Amino acid sequence: MRPRRGYSLDLLHLHLPVGGWVSILHRASGALLALLVPCLLYALMLSLRSAEDHARLLAFLSGGPGRALGLVVLWAALHHLLAGLRHLGLDIGWGEGRRRARQTAWASLAAAAGLALAIGAGLL
Repeated sequence: MRPRRGYSLDLLHLHLPVGGWVSILHRASGALLALLVPCLLYALMLSLRSAEDHARLLAFLSGGPGRALGLVVLWAALHHLLAGLRHLGLDIGWGEGRRRARQTAWASLAAAAGLALAIGAGLL
């Protein structure tokens, strides 16, 4: 009888290829965006309700925590879009080879982070 192997869900000890991490982050960013829909709708309501509420929302978003939150939401949206396009490409047979899949995974990670930082810094 063979001994049972250990079972661990510790994400820091998983050794996944970069494509696996892109897939996990794609799911996590989708879940984050879905959970943020009520908050974003509330922010939209505040911005349209009155000039005072709009000014308060703008003051929050221009401060440190608001800018950081906005950057995270922006990264999540960009990563979810780019990783989703990558997954669609893989579904129709584009980039299925190991080398090309790894390249597109790194490209989607870098593009999402780079675009989020550039938009956050006001460069785009």
